[in-house]
Amino acid sequence: MSAGYTLSPAAPRASAAVISAAKADAAVEWARSRKGSPYGYGADGPNRFDCSGLTRWVYSRVGRSLPHSSSAQVSRTERIRKENRRRGDLVFFYSHGGIYHVAIYPGRGYIWHASRPGTPVQRVKPWTSSLFYGRVK
Repeated sequence: MSAGYTLSPAAPRASAAVISAAKADAAVEWARSRKGSPYGYGADGPNRFDCSGLTRWVYSRVGRSLPHSSSAQVSRTERIRKENRRRGDLVFFYSHGGIYHVAIYPGRGYIWHASRPGTPVQRVKPWTSSLFYGRVK
């Protein structure tokens, strides 16, 4: 990875503190580094991913632990209004049945995600407006 971020012991912090912009930027670079990796149901890297496996793996690179489920990852974020989103925020997709997908926001209206079998990790525009943003705590 070329983001210039390395993991090192961190000072103690409150568990509810949101992630720094520098770590969020590094998370985006980690996501970008997985471009083209194949989808794998239940996979969490480093070479195959499902949606929450990608976000889990990416955030583990910057020292944050996320569960392997898009609906469980919501509880590890602070909800963010669309106009306040920033690089590295998680993007949660929902329908009548609840949250069904998670991705990483790299800026400019795009997402990095692992979507389905046969489609590798890629950067795309969201396909629906049924989504919201969360900043990792």
